[in-house]
Amino acid sequence: MGHHQGAPMPAGIRHGFRARAHPARSVPCPHEPCHARAHQACIVRVNGRTLAKLHPSRIAAWAASIACCPECQVTPGTPCHVNGQQMAGVHPRRIQEAQVTLA
Repeated sequence: MGHHQGAPMPAGIRHGFRARAHPARSVPCPHEPCHARAHQACIVRVNGRTLAKLHPSRIAAWAASIACCPECQVTPGTPCHVNGQQMAGVHPRRIQEAQVTLA
């Protein structure tokens, strides 16, 4: 007998299960070499171990995608900058702003 998978889980219920996870899991991880897909935990590629916490660059990518930065005044989707130079990450206040946005 083949394995039968029931009906797909409704999005509202699926979101409820994911609600316990950090909201940054909703974006893919840009950390080299992790590159976990959206809604998957970050991993250590060399041994496949799942990490308890997300890579900081994933949290930064999530914050940049949903929140304006109170530090450099950029809109969601625009990278943070310092003196006109794009930052590798985001200002810490932008991460705080993203967390407030979800509350």
